[in-house]
Amino acid sequence: MKLNNLTPAVGSTHTSKRLGRGQGSGKGGTSTRGTKGAQARAGYEHKIGFEGGQMPLQRRLPKFGFKNPTRVEYTAVNVADIEALATALNVNVLGVNEFKVAGFAAKTDLIKVLGNGEIKTAVTVNADAFSKSAIAKIEAAGGKAVVTE
Repeated sequence: MKLNNLTPAVGSTHTSKRLGRGQGSGKGGTSTRGTKGAQARAGYEHKIGFEGGQMPLQRRLPKFGFKNPTRVEYTAVNVADIEALATALNVNVLGVNEFKVAGFAAKTDLIKVLGNGEIKTAVTVNADAFSKSAIAKIEAAGGKAVVTE
């Protein structure tokens, strides 16, 4: 076997269509672009979602839903996270700043404590909102749930 004898495997290569090479090629004249119109011209580009002039899908479908402009979004912090954070920092008062420094929320986020998990240490928790189950678990462990303004 020598380099001048190597050939590609059978069926792995294809001859490309030779467009615009005269009428004898069968692809002369318009070069498979059709006659006239923007798509027949050189440099034609279409917008994303363009369907050839047909009404695009995003305009055929109806608008639906409702975005409440006064909705208040909270970042969830679970009771189990409070237990872990209180033991890691060795503190008995946790505020919004501690949650943000620990990476549970971004700087501008509001924090809501949810009742997922168990808590055994007595911790005073300051947050923007609490669920009923979170308040019950925190107070059962001997702590306090304080809503910040």
